[in-house]
Parts: sequence; C-alpha cells; structure tokens
Amino acid sequence: MTTRSIGASLVAATTLTLLLAGCASASPGTADGTASGTPAPAATRPAAPEGELPAELRSALQEVVDDTMAEYAVPGAAVGVWIPGEGSWTSATGLADVEKKLPVSTDMLWPIRSVTKSYTVTLLLQLVDEGRASLDDTIDEYLDGVTNGDTITLRELAGMTSGNADYTNEAFQDVFVENPARIFTLDELNAFALGRPALSAPGATRAYNNANINFLGAVVEKITGQPYAEVLQERILDPLGQTGTEFIVDTTTWAEPHPTGYIVDDGVPVPQEENSSVLQAAGSMFSTLEDGRAWADTLGDGTLVAPATQTERRQGGPLVTGPPYDLYGLGMGETGGWWGHNGEGLGFTAAVFHDPESGASIVVYMNESNIPEVHPADQTFRRLAAVLANGAGA
Repeated sequence: MTTRSIGASLVAATTLTLLLAGCASASPGTADGTASGTPAPAATRPAAPEGELPAELRSALQEVVDDTMAEYAVPGAAVGVWIPGEGSWTSATGLADVEKKLPVSTDMLWPIRSVTKSYTVTLLLQLVDEGRASLDDTIDEYLDGVTNGDTITLRELAGMTSGNADYTNEAFQDVFVENPARIFTLDELNAFALGRPALSAPGATRAYNNANINFLGAVVEKITGQPYAEVLQERILDPLGQTGTEFIVDTTTWAEPHPTGYIVDDGVPVPQEENSSVLQAAGSMFSTLEDGRAWADTLGDGTLVAPATQTERRQGGPLVTGPPYDLYGLGMGETGGWWGHNGEGLGFTAAVFHDPESGASIVVYMNESNIPEVHPADQTFRRLAAVLANGAGA
C-alpha cells in the first residue's frame, strides 16, 4: 500500500464521515445526573427465536441484501434478522476475500468498528449505576490535560456534545504513516487529543468523534484499576456468553478465515490493511453474527443497566451529518424506533439494531466502506426494517 493510500485509509478508519459538526440540544439526562447506586442487573444471554422465518419473508429479505450489494458493489455480507415468536433468518452472501475467492460464512469474525462505542458507554453506565461515578462528573476528575476538562462532563462525552477535538490530527497521521503496523495503546491515542483547541463549547454541538469514547475508556480504567479489555471481558463478554466477540488490537491474532475490508475505486475493490489499534475503546471490537444478535437484544432492551439509566440513555438529539441516525443518545443511536449502533472504517461497515417494541433485531456486516454519503450496512438495515414494517411474507 502506498503512503498516500495509507493516509486515506487512516482517515477512513478514524474520521470517515464520523467527525461531524451539528447543533445539539442541551445535555440530555436527569436533573441532577447523580449516580443511582443501583447495581447493574444480572446479565444473561438472550435466546434466539426458534425456527425459521416464513419462506416468503426470507426471500424478500435476501432480495434486499442482493439488491443493496449490487447497488454499491459490496463484495460480501453477513446478515441476520430475528423476530420473537416468528423465527430467525441468517444469510452469508458474496465474497469475504475477493482475491482468494473466499465465500462469506455466518460464523466469521468481523470488525464491528464503532459498535464498540456502545459497549464502552455501557461499561460507564454500569459504573454509574453502582455509584462509582456520575454522568455529571467532569473528565478532569479522571484524565488530565483535556481542553475544557473542568467543564466537560462524562455525559457530554458519551452523547458526543463535549466539543473536544479528535485525535486524528496531523501529528497522529505523521506517526502512523511512519509505521502503519504500529500497535497504538489507548493512552497513546488519547495523548494526541490532549491540549488541542476545542471545536466548540461543551454542550453546544453534537460532534461525533472517537476521542470522546476513548476518553471514557480511560475513565473506565481509572475507576476499575484494570485494563479496558479486562473490564469488557468481565462485565459484558463473559456474562453474556459472547465467545465470538473479541477486543483485538493486534490483528495477527484475528482468527482465519476472516473477511478482508475493501474500498471500491472505479468499480475495483481495493483491499485495506487492518490496524484496529488506531481505534481502541472507540472501535477495536470484532464479533460474529450470532453475538451481534445477542448484543442488539441486550443493548436495545437495556438489560445491563438500570431501567432509569436506559431511559436516560435514550435522551439525545440529531447529528447533522453522519453517522446516519435520527437521534444519538449516550453511546447508542435511534433510527425509526430501532436502537443500536453503526460502525465504519478501513473497508468494513456494520449495523446492529433492535426494536424494543417488537423485540426484533437486525445485524448487518459488510466488507466495504467509504462510499460517499452512503453507509451500506446501515442502508441495508433500513431496507430490511422497511420489509418487516410492510409485513412482507406475513
């Protein structure tokens, strides 16, 4: 890969269409933002619906996947739809690796990018429920050197209203280009964002960036006295039985066979070099389709946090430009009544969503990113949700 393409891929992995500028409402949440001191509910893995969805519905869902992949030249996709009381449908379509002609399988481990943010904020909210932090704590209580750190709250970081700059600046890119295989630590990534001029006053705009969540990753480490990956494993992955989900910063440990990420250039899929360490608590998780389902159910229903905390989590406002949500709350977005999170970067897109009203979940993993103004996994999710809303196959 050339230096120029490395730089382009770096921006794709970290800013993409995700470093956003937009107006935000006042900081969401309860009146006082104090910790409830209520322990998080016991975690249990939600069961998948039994049986298959009706044949007509399965056909309609597959048609959506096929048509969307053709429209955006997506090489491969793993997709699932689960509806309580009706059944399940999973699909592996296209190629995981174009050069190797490796077909997608439903048990592959996919980078889920910013879906990681929903895990990180869940960890924070668990600590808030336990009385070990408050959403109205300022970040300088946990991390030194953040611009406006004495006024930026944990709530504002989780809701993308902090106003702080991202770490994907020229200094970071210069270091990355020197050694694209370098494994960055969370502290190293955060250091690139410390002391940088603010983009806006805290609470003034809803500007999505990775630094917000990586700062919260540092908060989790400070409170627990443990590395982020250990806290994630102990508090979420193990209790939920997420044996197909990993926090990976050294991709030499990424189990084969696995998909390759692509950016399509003039109709030609260009493979991207994977270095997930440039994302950390904001995006270094990998997961299977089945674990994506379990997380969609868990996140959307709020079963790892107190009910009042889940209600508070859903308070937020729109991002003016991508990621494509109707509303962004605290580490979770809403689209058409479905709650979850998207991810994008370095050739991959992901969409993991749950409808609390029907109990249905949709997960889409695709190995293409950086299509101007289009998030192919999110687009597929929206179209699948429309099929369900229209009652196809009923």
